[in-house]
Amino acid sequence: MTYKEGNKAILQDLKESNMLLAEERITHSYPHCWRCKNPIIFRATEQWFASIDGFRKEAVDAVKDVEWIPGWGEDRIASMVQDRGDWCISRQRIWGVPIPIFYCEDCGKELITEETIAKVVEIFKEKGSDAWFEMDAKDLLPENTKCECGGQKFRKEKDIMDVWFDSGSSHAGVLETRDDLSWPADMYLEGNDQYRGWFQSSLLTSVATRGRAPYRTVITHGMVVDGEGKKMSKSLGNGIDPMDVIKEYGADVLRLWVSSADYKSDVRISKDILKQLSEVYRKIRNTARYMIGNLYDFDPNKDMVDYKEMNELDKWALLKLQHLTKEVTEAYERYEFHILYHAIHNFCVVDMSNFYLDIIKDRLYTEKPDSKERRAAQTVMYRILNSLVKMIAPVLSFTADEIWKYMPHVEGEKVDSVLLADWPKVLEEYVDEELEKRWDNILNIRGEVAKALEIARNNKLIGHSLNAKVEIYAEGDTYKFLNEVRDYLQTVFIVSKVELYEGIKDGVEYTFRSEENKELAVVVSVASGEKCERCWVYSETVGQDSEHPTLCSRCVSVLK
Repeated sequence: MTYKEGNKAILQDLKESNMLLAEERITHSYPHCWRCKNPIIFRATEQWFASIDGFRKEAVDAVKDVEWIPGWGEDRIASMVQDRGDWCISRQRIWGVPIPIFYCEDCGKELITEETIAKVVEIFKEKGSDAWFEMDAKDLLPENTKCECGGQKFRKEKDIMDVWFDSGSSHAGVLETRDDLSWPADMYLEGNDQYRGWFQSSLLTSVATRGRAPYRTVITHGMVVDGEGKKMSKSLGNGIDPMDVIKEYGADVLRLWVSSADYKSDVRISKDILKQLSEVYRKIRNTARYMIGNLYDFDPNKDMVDYKEMNELDKWALLKLQHLTKEVTEAYERYEFHILYHAIHNFCVVDMSNFYLDIIKDRLYTEKPDSKERRAAQTVMYRILNSLVKMIAPVLSFTADEIWKYMPHVEGEKVDSVLLADWPKVLEEYVDEELEKRWDNILNIRGEVAKALEIARNNKLIGHSLNAKVEIYAEGDTYKFLNEVRDYLQTVFIVSKVELYEGIKDGVEYTFRSEENKELAVVVSVASGEKCERCWVYSETVGQDSEHPTLCSRCVSVLK
């Protein structure tokens, strides 16, 4: 009878025997199959167990020698091992790795010796584990095998090994059998459900047989969920096929999504998230593309400018590169990919596109092609691109290889793929704390001036920032600082003219007064003169040269 039929029959028998005290229906928590959702009845049957009592302490101690990422993994697995009972290693399945045990047909006693194991191993090496199911017991045993009772007829165990015993033995079956790998593993990577599974089974089999953990580092990740945080499943229809993502966005965007999330908790993915990441990808790619475009006539073997001959802006860009290299390298070493994702994105957008690359356009487009100023900017771009392409390579592998193919290279350094290139190093000689403080201050003031320019733009006073003349009124330490760096102000603000005055005067109608810096006020007006059609700067010198009536004196000088 099925258990449902059996319940009814038992109740009926109790009633007929007048032995039923009470009959009542109870609603309670009940195990169900996770696939078909039907209720499950457990039946007690004989099983094989492996005791861990003999090495429990050694297993707990071995946990301490492993780096667990995140750190809470150490306490989690240690407490699991400390509190666990015997390991049930047998399963009742049609197919799997057999438990190599035999039973005497006469007395029923089990047979497992070093000799019987060795014979089975020999056969498995030749024919695979399917031989257990295909061959008779007598053919799997050494010749003339006898039981203690004298019996010579045996039957095979029908149970198979727990699959976690299989995977838990993979460190021996894989790492110790291949010449290109070494034991223990550098790192095991799996989901946070594997503390009860692979991480633990691997630890137990290794400590029992090798005396130590089979891994140096264990990294745990969360599960992939949809944009609303719900578990992905076929029944809900909220799954996303990676191949669909690759077809629409490319493999690198999918890889970028992986690196963008803190994998230690559950990771969300949706079409909106992928769309946002495709924009991030485009900004990183376009930064590299812009640099390659402006290195078209640059040969790093003969055009490089020495660091000592660069101006402060160029030195600042190389300083930011050193900070990025250090942060990204440390993030890779700690497997914190979301940190390097944010660092690289911020560097490309804020430090490069919105600041450095925007400012040096004037030099790149208008200075003499082989001038020291232009070559210095190209040197900086080459150094940045040469490091950046290596830093993005583990994540944006295809994009990095494409960049590597088109960018210039120093003779002797080019290899077929960026993935074969040496990792960039932090160059301490480019790290200047005083320079960094000074340029942080310049950036803060640039931000205040940008607000004034935006007000003037909204009031229809100017269009592009090069339409503008900026008058800065400052006092105290702010004036002193601006006076020291006044040669950089017009370039950094990207305007046609800058005038600096000491003191904030009454009666002046300021375009913008800073709330953060009370020592600073800004007036924006339309720059005088005509627009140079070559550099776009408004200058009163436009038209002074008869041969070039539409150019300013600087551009005329460059052309001559």
